[in-house]
Amino acid sequence: MKAIRRFTVRPVLPEPLTPLADLARNLRWSWHAETRELFQSVDPDGWQAAGGDPVRLLGAVSAARLAELAGDRRFLRRLAVVTADLDDYVGGGRWYQSHESGAELPAAIAYFSPEFGITAALPQYSGGLGILAGDHLKAASDLGVPLIGVGLLYRHGYFRQSLSRDGWQQEHYPVLDPNELPVSLLRDADGAPARVSLSLPGGRALHAHIWQARVGRVPLLLLDSDVEDNDAPAREVTDRLYGGGSDHRLLQEMLLGIGGVRAVRTYCDLTGHPAPEVFHTNEGHAGFLGLERIRELEGEQGLGFDAAVEAVRAGTVFTTHTPVPAGIDRFERSLVARHFGEGGELPGVPVDRILELGAESYPGGDPGVFNMAVMGLRLAQRANGVSTLHGAVSRGMFAGLWPGFDPGDVPITSVTNGVHAPTWVAPEVVRLGIRQIGPGRTEDALSVGGSRRWDAVADIPDQDVWDLRRVLREQLVQEVRDRLRASWLQRGAAEAELGWVDSVLDPDVLTIGFARRVPSYKRLTLMLRDPERLRRLLLDPERPVQIVVAGKAHPADDGGKRLVQELVRFADDPRVRHRIVFLPDYGMAMAQKLYPGCDVWLNNPLRPLEACGTSGMKAALNGCLNLSVLDGWWDEWFEPDFGWAIPTADGVGTDEERRDDLEANALYELIEGRVAPRFYDRVGRTGLPVRWIEMVRRTLVSLGPKVLAGRMVREYVERLYAPAALAHRALTPDAARDLAWWKGRVRAAWPRVGVEHVEALAAAPVNGTAELGATLTLRVQVSLDALTPEDVEVQAVAGRVDAQDVIRDGRAFPLKPSVGPDLEGRWVYEGPLALDRTGPFGYTVRILPSHPLLATPAELGLLAGPSETDTAGPGTGVALR
Repeated sequence: MKAIRRFTVRPVLPEPLTPLADLARNLRWSWHAETRELFQSVDPDGWQAAGGDPVRLLGAVSAARLAELAGDRRFLRRLAVVTADLDDYVGGGRWYQSHESGAELPAAIAYFSPEFGITAALPQYSGGLGILAGDHLKAASDLGVPLIGVGLLYRHGYFRQSLSRDGWQQEHYPVLDPNELPVSLLRDADGAPARVSLSLPGGRALHAHIWQARVGRVPLLLLDSDVEDNDAPAREVTDRLYGGGSDHRLLQEMLLGIGGVRAVRTYCDLTGHPAPEVFHTNEGHAGFLGLERIRELEGEQGLGFDAAVEAVRAGTVFTTHTPVPAGIDRFERSLVARHFGEGGELPGVPVDRILELGAESYPGGDPGVFNMAVMGLRLAQRANGVSTLHGAVSRGMFAGLWPGFDPGDVPITSVTNGVHAPTWVAPEVVRLGIRQIGPGRTEDALSVGGSRRWDAVADIPDQDVWDLRRVLREQLVQEVRDRLRASWLQRGAAEAELGWVDSVLDPDVLTIGFARRVPSYKRLTLMLRDPERLRRLLLDPERPVQIVVAGKAHPADDGGKRLVQELVRFADDPRVRHRIVFLPDYGMAMAQKLYPGCDVWLNNPLRPLEACGTSGMKAALNGCLNLSVLDGWWDEWFEPDFGWAIPTADGVGTDEERRDDLEANALYELIEGRVAPRFYDRVGRTGLPVRWIEMVRRTLVSLGPKVLAGRMVREYVERLYAPAALAHRALTPDAARDLAWWKGRVRAAWPRVGVEHVEALAAAPVNGTAELGATLTLRVQVSLDALTPEDVEVQAVAGRVDAQDVIRDGRAFPLKPSVGPDLEGRWVYEGPLALDRTGPFGYTVRILPSHPLLATPAELGLLAGPSETDTAGPGTGVALR
């Protein structure tokens, strides 16, 4: 019989146990072992049944057991210690509070993301973007960074995955009741639920409540449209993550961006939290936050649109995570115009100016779409990719916004992702670290980093390392068997036919893991390219291999589902099913067992389409070796001492079949010829694979401090957040108006700006050659029209040249004005040019806008060069900002 109404009955805790409620509602328990152990001791069986979720545990524990614990002095002492530790963690000073930059750091940062992977108990994530966002918040908490997270609360979360009998992916969307999640409703001073509202066309409205999760020190605000005052379509806006059509997705992103800013303002007003000086947009989904801040500045400070844009840009950081245009949200311009036009959101903000911000107004762009990433870049003075290679890919992908600039000069930097070690490192690994280097140093190494702390790993005895690896592998084997049995029962098998599951995998066999989302470019089935060869690998009598695979295809991606089915059908074969398994419903809970238990982590995307690929980082922190294409973070930090690089067939052009054949063959050869032999090469009386163990050590020592989210967040603070805060403070209303006026004046004059003549005065090359170490003195005549030398920077750019005379790895040398202006606005600039490299060498001269409030000379997208080499004329460069 189905209930006609659902509600939650909360437990009444005895007074001595009331701190348990606060501990359960602060998600620090998800990465703090002592807190988890305390909750487990409340009811060990109940803890397991609750999936390690303290909120569910407390909702199910009996009154008799609570009364017993209330009189248990030993338990109460433990409770007091853990409670005091959380109080100190939340209220004490940490890295940020003692940073040498002090007052230059922002008072607060608002971090927007469409998904957050904090814990399996709060399933508001689909994959890497959400897990990264969750790790960002946790690391910020550990470091004391005053972040405010902003997202949406999806009543169905992301889908749960199961398999049909024939291996086809099936999706399920269980309903999530916020009252049963580790979140609480933000309330006004009078106790009413706080909410934000957006105007929709046709006189409709979209209201949302604000739920708050505590992520250590960091508040995470989640907007929920399931509000009684909403009509049915509006209530469903936050129904599920990445679901629905274009209109549905647009409303989600409007609520996230515009509603999110309003939620932050409400939260700060109610709690006294400092207002954010910096807004960080994690991917383009939240890009509309810039429009809401423009509306605020136009209405509250009386700024015009252009000045408001400058003020917003100064304090905004934009991070792009996609290496392919298909990964960017794009909406029909007419749809955006309808929602921001008459009767829609942001009254007073010109809809035509809004549409300009997202316009693909560059060669190859689609004039009929509104591009969220393009808007994100135009409304952020600072932007970054998520690995060094991805930064380069992003500069090429978005180069159209900076016409005339070489991709290397496009102002998109990179901060390589990291992972939150306390979340992802197995307890057994932590205990070994504590035994080796002590509890304080271990906690510091996992949270903050520091190579000296990680160097101590080199002293761990071989036997201890190998014993640990076997324990972790054995735990994974049991986890796989339990999950595989549950999956087959769900697929319709009978218990009587599943005896074979008890012999699946072997704790002494080389174990390879592969788990991620299943878009085609990640190539889930590359390992199946030659099925017979894979079977030989799996069944090798002397050096067998076993593989654990997991992953979800997007519900609308039938191609991805076919890849899953192909893998499942291979793994169902009785000949190999004890050596290869596919585990459905990949998520955080599975991942925390999978990464530590594998010996090798496999990653074989089409290069360079993996933006970062943090799963391999999580595996590495547990002593798992990476076997990967040189893509994402592996391209940046790979060394033969601690892993293997799969060769890529980059030169085969568009022949994807041949490329897959070549790269699959390279993968097989690596496993057969190097990986498996290294694992099974047992040496001396100990019978240990000492060379393998040394690679495990090198993985931990070399990669440990690099792959941490703490390192990542410190880089964001020092390289992006702090400069953005200073820029935000400098852009007072008057300064914003002045900067907007200056940019308008420069853009108007730029078509008549150019380099008219260049000559070398001293040490000029003779017969086309010059000596290393010589210095050229350049004299350059430039036309600045109505501009002055204070408005521009004139540079010589020099370096090696290729066969087409294109300068590679050029270096800029500033030139200074020496004569001018004449009656036609021409100036003469001079300066030295050092010949510091041998080989084919060349130089050119360019003019860029210059202003103290620009983050980079490329910010306006304007560049002028010599007319004799610029076929488009001296004023080439179209301002897109």
